[in-house]
Amino acid sequence: MSVISRRGFVGGVAAVSVAAAGRRAFGFSGTHPFKVAVITDEITQDFDHACSVASKDFGMHWVELRAMWGKSLMVLDDAQLAEVEKTLAKYSLQVTDIASPLFKAYWPGAPKSEFGPKNVPAGDVMKHEDEVLEKSVALAKRFKTNKVRCFDFWRIEDVTPYRAAIDAKLNEAAEKCGQQGVMLVLENEPACNTATGREAAKTLGAVKSKSLALNWDPGNAVLRGEFDAFPVAWDMLPKNRIHHCHVKNAVKGANGKLEWSPTGTGIIDWTAQFRALAKAGYRDAVSLETHWHGGANPEDSTKQSWAGMKKALEDSGTL
Repeated sequence: MSVISRRGFVGGVAAVSVAAAGRRAFGFSGTHPFKVAVITDEITQDFDHACSVASKDFGMHWVELRAMWGKSLMVLDDAQLAEVEKTLAKYSLQVTDIASPLFKAYWPGAPKSEFGPKNVPAGDVMKHEDEVLEKSVALAKRFKTNKVRCFDFWRIEDVTPYRAAIDAKLNEAAEKCGQQGVMLVLENEPACNTATGREAAKTLGAVKSKSLALNWDPGNAVLRGEFDAFPVAWDMLPKNRIHHCHVKNAVKGANGKLEWSPTGTGIIDWTAQFRALAKAGYRDAVSLETHWHGGANPEDSTKQSWAGMKKALEDSGTL
Protein backbone atom coordinates (compact mmCIF):
# COMPACT_ATOMS: atom_id res chain seq x y z
CA MET A 1 0.00 0.00 0.00
CA SER A 2 1.43 3.40 -0.98
CA VAL A 3 1.71 6.21 1.54
CA ILE A 4 0.29 9.55 0.47
CA SER A 5 1.69 12.72 2.01
CA ARG A 6 -0.69 15.26 3.52
CA ARG A 7 0.07 17.71 0.70
CA GLY A 8 -0.48 15.00 -1.88
CA PHE A 9 -3.77 14.05 -0.28
CA VAL A 10 -4.97 17.67 -0.15
CA GLY A 11 -3.84 18.20 -3.75
CA GLY A 12 -5.68 15.07 -4.83
CA VAL A 13 -8.87 16.15 -3.12
CA ALA A 14 -8.57 19.60 -4.71
CA ALA A 15 -8.10 18.08 -8.16
CA VAL A 16 -11.16 15.88 -7.72
CA SER A 17 -13.20 18.83 -6.50
CA VAL A 18 -12.23 20.90 -9.52
CA ALA A 19 -13.05 18.09 -11.91
CA ALA A 20 -16.43 17.64 -10.24
CA ALA A 21 -17.37 21.28 -9.91
CA GLY A 22 -15.60 22.65 -12.98
CA ARG A 23 -14.52 25.64 -10.92
CA ARG A 24 -11.42 26.72 -9.04
CA ALA A 25 -8.10 25.02 -8.71
CA PHE A 26 -7.31 26.76 -5.44
CA GLY A 27 -9.47 28.03 -2.62
CA PHE A 28 -6.99 30.24 -0.75
CA SER A 29 -9.09 29.97 2.37
CA GLY A 30 -9.36 27.83 5.45
CA THR A 31 -5.87 26.53 6.21
CA HIS A 32 -4.13 28.92 3.79
CA PRO A 33 -2.67 31.87 5.71
CA PHE A 34 -3.03 34.55 3.02
CA LYS A 35 -5.79 36.16 0.99
CA VAL A 36 -4.21 35.67 -2.44
CA ALA A 37 -5.26 38.40 -4.84
CA VAL A 38 -4.45 40.38 -7.96
CA ILE A 39 -4.99 44.02 -8.89
CA THR A 40 -7.54 43.60 -11.67
CA ASP A 41 -6.27 46.31 -14.02
CA GLU A 42 -2.87 44.60 -14.17
CA ILE A 43 -4.69 41.93 -16.22
CA THR A 44 -6.89 44.17 -18.37
CA GLN A 45 -9.12 47.23 -18.14
CA ASP A 46 -12.01 44.95 -19.15
CA PHE A 47 -13.27 44.36 -15.61
CA ASP A 48 -15.45 41.35 -16.38
CA HIS A 49 -12.59 39.59 -18.17
CA ALA A 50 -10.11 40.53 -15.44
CA CYS A 51 -12.39 39.00 -12.82
CA SER A 52 -12.88 35.91 -14.97
CA VAL A 53 -9.11 35.41 -15.19
CA ALA A 54 -8.65 35.98 -11.45
CA SER A 55 -11.41 33.54 -10.56
CA LYS A 56 -11.29 30.85 -13.24
CA ASP A 57 -7.65 30.90 -14.40
CA PHE A 58 -5.94 31.85 -11.13
CA GLY A 59 -8.47 30.28 -8.75
CA MET A 60 -8.65 33.36 -6.53
CA HIS A 61 -11.35 34.51 -4.15
CA TRP A 62 -9.92 38.03 -3.77
CA VAL A 63 -9.11 41.05 -5.96
CA GLU A 64 -7.76 44.53 -5.36
CA LEU A 65 -9.62 47.43 -6.96
CA ARG A 66 -7.82 50.36 -8.58
CA ALA A 67 -9.10 51.03 -12.11
CA MET A 68 -11.35 49.55 -14.76
CA TRP A 69 -12.60 50.55 -18.23
CA GLY A 70 -9.76 53.07 -18.45
CA LYS A 71 -10.95 54.99 -15.39
CA SER A 72 -9.88 55.20 -11.78
CA LEU A 73 -12.32 53.59 -9.35
CA MET A 74 -12.44 57.01 -7.69
CA VAL A 75 -14.27 58.65 -10.62
CA LEU A 76 -16.84 55.98 -11.49
CA ASP A 77 -20.47 56.99 -11.23
CA ASP A 78 -23.07 55.05 -9.27
CA ALA A 79 -24.18 52.97 -12.26
CA GLN A 80 -20.59 51.96 -13.00
CA LEU A 81 -19.96 51.10 -9.35
CA ALA A 82 -23.09 48.96 -9.41
CA GLU A 83 -21.67 47.14 -12.43
CA VAL A 84 -18.44 46.50 -10.49
CA GLU A 85 -20.51 45.02 -7.63
CA LYS A 86 -22.49 42.87 -10.07
CA THR A 87 -19.32 41.54 -11.68
CA LEU A 88 -17.68 40.73 -8.35
CA ALA A 89 -20.78 38.78 -7.32
CA LYS A 90 -20.84 36.98 -10.68
CA TYR A 91 -17.37 35.54 -9.98
CA SER A 92 -17.77 35.24 -6.18
CA LEU A 93 -14.90 37.64 -5.57
CA GLN A 94 -14.23 39.71 -2.47
CA VAL A 95 -12.23 42.93 -2.25
CA THR A 96 -8.97 43.12 -0.30
CA ASP A 97 -8.74 46.92 -0.25
CA ILE A 98 -9.38 50.11 -2.15
CA ALA A 99 -6.14 50.94 -4.01
CA SER A 100 -6.67 54.66 -3.63
CA PRO A 101 -4.23 57.28 -4.99
CA LEU A 102 -4.53 59.14 -1.66
CA PHE A 103 -1.52 61.40 -0.96
CA LYS A 104 0.15 60.87 -4.32
CA ALA A 105 0.36 64.63 -4.26
CA TYR A 106 2.82 67.49 -3.85
CA TRP A 107 3.36 68.60 -0.27
CA PRO A 108 2.25 72.26 -0.06
CA GLY A 109 5.14 74.70 0.23
CA ALA A 110 7.87 72.14 -0.48
CA PRO A 111 10.19 72.33 -3.49
CA LYS A 112 8.58 70.79 -6.56
CA SER A 113 9.26 67.06 -6.62
CA GLU A 114 10.80 65.58 -9.76
CA PHE A 115 8.57 62.54 -9.40
CA GLY A 116 5.11 64.07 -9.64
CA PRO A 117 3.17 65.04 -12.76
CA LYS A 118 4.29 68.24 -14.50
CA ASN A 119 0.90 69.79 -15.07
CA VAL A 120 -1.28 69.85 -11.97
CA PRO A 121 -4.43 71.98 -11.76
CA ALA A 122 -4.18 74.81 -9.27
CA GLY A 123 -6.17 74.42 -6.11
CA ASP A 124 -6.16 73.51 -2.45
CA VAL A 125 -4.12 70.29 -2.31
CA MET A 126 -5.22 69.28 1.17
CA LYS A 127 -8.88 69.95 0.45
CA HIS A 128 -8.62 67.69 -2.61
CA GLU A 129 -6.83 64.96 -0.67
CA ASP A 130 -9.42 65.12 2.11
CA GLU A 131 -12.08 64.57 -0.55
CA VAL A 132 -10.12 61.60 -1.91
CA LEU A 133 -9.96 60.17 1.61
CA GLU A 134 -13.70 60.60 2.14
CA LYS A 135 -14.45 58.97 -1.23
CA SER A 136 -12.03 56.11 -0.53
CA VAL A 137 -13.64 55.31 2.82
CA ALA A 138 -17.08 55.35 1.22
CA LEU A 139 -15.86 52.94 -1.46
CA ALA A 140 -14.32 50.67 1.18
CA LYS A 141 -17.67 50.42 2.91
CA ARG A 142 -19.51 49.86 -0.36
CA PHE A 143 -17.19 47.03 -1.36
CA LYS A 144 -17.08 45.54 2.13
CA THR A 145 -13.40 45.97 2.87
CA ASN A 146 -11.80 47.65 5.87
CA LYS A 147 -8.63 48.87 4.11
CA VAL A 148 -7.74 51.92 2.04
CA ARG A 149 -4.29 52.30 0.45
CA CYS A 150 -2.37 55.58 0.58
CA PHE A 151 1.06 57.04 -0.15
CA ASP A 152 3.47 59.49 1.47
CA PHE A 153 3.41 62.45 -0.98
CA TRP A 154 5.74 62.94 -3.95
CA ARG A 155 9.34 62.49 -2.92
CA ILE A 156 11.15 65.62 -1.74
CA GLU A 157 14.94 65.73 -2.06
CA ASP A 158 15.26 66.85 1.56
CA VAL A 159 12.07 65.95 3.38
CA THR A 160 13.45 66.81 6.84
CA PRO A 161 11.86 70.30 7.15
CA TYR A 162 8.44 68.85 6.24
CA ARG A 163 8.58 65.43 7.85
CA ALA A 164 6.82 66.27 11.12
CA ALA A 165 3.94 67.99 9.31
CA ILE A 166 3.58 65.10 6.86
CA ASP A 167 3.54 62.62 9.74
CA ALA A 168 0.84 64.67 11.43
CA LYS A 169 -1.26 64.58 8.25
CA LEU A 170 -0.86 60.81 7.95
CA ASN A 171 -1.87 60.43 11.60
CA GLU A 172 -4.90 62.66 11.11
CA ALA A 173 -6.03 60.69 8.04
CA ALA A 174 -5.52 57.37 9.82
CA GLU A 175 -7.57 58.54 12.80
CA LYS A 176 -10.39 59.61 10.48
CA CYS A 177 -10.33 56.16 8.92
CA GLY A 178 -10.24 54.46 12.30
CA GLN A 179 -13.33 56.32 13.44
CA GLN A 180 -15.19 54.62 10.60
CA GLY A 181 -13.72 51.16 11.13
CA VAL A 182 -11.26 51.45 8.26
CA MET A 183 -7.48 50.96 8.28
CA LEU A 184 -5.19 53.19 6.23
CA VAL A 185 -2.39 51.14 4.64
CA LEU A 186 0.64 53.16 3.56
CA GLU A 187 2.47 51.76 0.55
CA ASN A 188 6.22 52.23 0.28
CA GLU A 189 6.52 53.71 -3.21
CA PRO A 190 9.76 54.67 -5.05
CA ALA A 191 8.41 58.07 -6.11
CA CYS A 192 7.20 59.01 -2.63
CA ASN A 193 8.82 59.97 0.66
CA THR A 194 8.35 56.51 2.15
CA ALA A 195 9.96 54.33 -0.51
CA THR A 196 12.04 51.68 1.27
CA GLY A 197 11.69 49.33 4.18
CA ARG A 198 13.98 51.49 6.28
CA GLU A 199 11.92 54.58 5.54
CA ALA A 200 8.71 52.67 6.26
CA ALA A 201 10.05 51.67 9.68
CA LYS A 202 10.81 55.33 10.45
CA THR A 203 7.41 56.54 9.28
CA LEU A 204 5.55 53.92 11.30
CA GLY A 205 7.67 54.81 14.29
CA ALA A 206 6.68 58.46 13.99
CA VAL A 207 2.99 57.96 13.16
CA LYS A 208 1.53 56.24 16.20
CA SER A 209 -2.09 55.87 15.08
CA LYS A 210 -3.22 52.28 15.41
CA SER A 211 -5.24 52.83 12.25
CA LEU A 212 -2.12 53.35 10.10
CA ALA A 213 -0.57 50.15 8.76
CA LEU A 214 1.96 49.29 6.07
CA ASN A 215 1.32 48.00 2.59
CA TRP A 216 4.69 46.22 2.31
CA ASP A 217 6.09 46.20 -1.22
CA PRO A 218 9.66 44.84 -1.26
CA GLY A 219 9.76 45.16 -5.06
CA ASN A 220 9.18 48.90 -4.76
CA ALA A 221 11.94 49.12 -2.16
CA VAL A 222 14.35 47.34 -4.52
CA LEU A 223 13.49 49.73 -7.33
CA ARG A 224 14.48 52.57 -5.00
CA GLY A 225 17.87 50.88 -4.53
CA GLU A 226 17.23 48.96 -1.31
CA PHE A 227 18.63 45.65 -2.55
CA ASP A 228 18.39 44.10 0.91
CA ALA A 229 14.70 44.96 1.29
CA PHE A 230 14.31 41.29 2.16
CA PRO A 231 15.50 40.12 4.59
CA VAL A 232 17.45 43.04 6.14
CA ALA A 233 14.91 45.89 5.87
CA TRP A 234 12.10 43.42 6.49
CA ASP A 235 13.64 42.61 9.87
CA MET A 236 13.38 46.30 10.84
CA LEU A 237 9.63 46.48 10.24
CA PRO A 238 7.02 46.12 13.01
CA LYS A 239 5.30 42.97 11.78
CA ASN A 240 2.08 43.67 13.68
CA ARG A 241 1.60 46.82 11.58
CA ILE A 242 1.86 45.15 8.17
CA HIS A 243 -1.65 44.59 6.84
CA HIS A 244 -1.26 44.44 3.06
CA CYS A 245 1.44 43.19 0.71
CA HIS A 246 2.08 43.80 -3.00
CA VAL A 247 3.85 41.09 -4.95
CA LYS A 248 6.17 41.97 -7.82
CA ASN A 249 9.89 41.76 -8.57
CA ALA A 250 12.77 43.70 -10.10
CA VAL A 251 16.20 43.02 -11.58
CA LYS A 252 19.17 44.93 -12.92
CA GLY A 253 18.79 44.99 -16.68
CA ALA A 254 21.52 44.59 -19.29
CA ASN A 255 22.07 48.35 -19.16
CA GLY A 256 22.65 48.21 -15.40
CA LYS A 257 19.39 49.97 -14.62
CA LEU A 258 16.73 48.53 -12.33
CA GLU A 259 13.61 47.30 -14.09
CA TRP A 260 10.55 45.22 -13.31
CA SER A 261 10.67 41.46 -13.82
CA PRO A 262 8.28 38.49 -13.57
CA THR A 263 7.57 37.66 -9.93
CA GLY A 264 9.47 34.37 -10.10
CA THR A 265 12.67 36.07 -11.28
CA GLY A 266 14.44 38.92 -9.55
CA ILE A 267 16.12 40.25 -6.45
CA ILE A 268 13.29 39.42 -4.04
CA ASP A 269 13.18 35.79 -2.91
CA TRP A 270 9.42 35.50 -2.69
CA THR A 271 9.49 31.95 -1.38
CA ALA A 272 11.44 33.17 1.63
CA GLN A 273 9.35 36.33 1.95
CA PHE A 274 6.08 34.36 1.97
CA ARG A 275 7.54 32.00 4.55
CA ALA A 276 8.62 34.95 6.71
CA LEU A 277 5.19 36.58 6.44
CA ALA A 278 3.49 33.38 7.57
CA LYS A 279 5.95 32.92 10.44
CA ALA A 280 5.21 36.49 11.59
CA GLY A 281 1.52 35.62 11.78
CA TYR A 282 0.51 37.62 8.73
CA ARG A 283 -3.04 36.78 7.64
CA ASP A 284 -3.91 39.56 5.21
CA ALA A 285 -3.64 39.86 1.43
CA VAL A 286 -0.71 39.11 -0.84
CA SER A 287 -1.76 40.91 -4.00
CA LEU A 288 -0.09 40.47 -7.38
CA GLU A 289 0.83 43.84 -8.89
CA THR A 290 2.54 42.72 -12.08
CA HIS A 291 4.13 45.96 -13.38
CA TRP A 292 6.39 43.87 -15.68
CA HIS A 293 5.25 44.16 -19.30
CA GLY A 294 7.52 41.66 -21.03
CA GLY A 295 4.72 39.36 -22.13
CA ALA A 296 2.61 39.59 -25.25
CA ASN A 297 0.16 41.89 -23.44
CA PRO A 298 -0.74 42.82 -19.83
CA GLU A 299 -2.81 39.66 -19.38
CA ASP A 300 0.01 37.43 -20.60
CA SER A 301 2.54 39.30 -18.43
CA THR A 302 0.31 38.89 -15.39
CA LYS A 303 -0.21 35.18 -16.09
CA GLN A 304 3.56 34.68 -16.26
CA SER A 305 4.01 36.61 -13.02
CA TRP A 306 1.20 34.62 -11.40
CA ALA A 307 2.98 31.38 -12.33
CA GLY A 308 6.06 32.57 -10.44
CA MET A 309 4.01 33.80 -7.49
CA LYS A 310 2.05 30.55 -7.30
CA LYS A 311 5.24 28.50 -7.30
CA ALA A 312 6.72 30.66 -4.53
CA LEU A 313 3.55 30.20 -2.47
CA GLU A 314 3.69 26.44 -2.98
CA ASP A 315 7.43 26.24 -2.25
CA SER A 316 6.99 28.30 0.92
CA GLY A 317 4.30 25.94 2.19
CA THR A 318 1.69 28.70 2.28
CA LEU A 319 -0.46 27.32 -0.52
